[in-house]
Amino acid sequence: MTPAPRSDSGAPGSGAVTGLLNRLRSGDEDAETELYGLVYGDLERAASALLRRERAAHTLQPGDLVNEAYLRLAGGGVTDATNRPHLIAIAARAMRFVLVDHARRRGAVKRKSVGAPVRITNAEVAVELDFVELLALDDALERLGKRNPRLPKVVELRFFAGLNEEEIAEILGVTSRTVQRDWATARAWLYKEMYP
Repeated sequence: MTPAPRSDSGAPGSGAVTGLLNRLRSGDEDAETELYGLVYGDLERAASALLRRERAAHTLQPGDLVNEAYLRLAGGGVTDATNRPHLIAIAARAMRFVLVDHARRRGAVKRKSVGAPVRITNAEVAVELDFVELLALDDALERLGKRNPRLPKVVELRFFAGLNEEEIAEILGVTSRTVQRDWATARAWLYKEMYP
């Protein structure tokens, strides 16, 4: 098998991913395996960055998070993607839901575990979130989405997928400056909602 073309950043070329998505939509079952292999590294890097922000005793490993998120996408979610950036965005949302479900299961078992409040100030800084805060963040993102649907997407891509402003701008079809403003707006709104 010939390796997929790579962009300057070392990521799989968007053309190869788009081609595989088209094959998958046409019913080619082998395309899904190739697609998963092509984007697995990107997803694992995003999962690793995300799990570094979780509490130290987190039981999920990056590969587990990627696999569980991808399983949720199998049979429909993957084919909704139109290209590589869109697929990464969809996978980031799936990883968010995997973590939230994991936190809910953990919370059902251990309701008394409440950590000190943690401020979400910068996606590059490793912060520790306990399950209560993760659930509060998820609820706040749902409310924020009702006010402005793009803002939670910026948070998902920055916080959950670990993407930079340029990558987010490409996925959302906006400028990097718009992403900067959206990130600042979302962060301020989330801070007010989560830490009144």
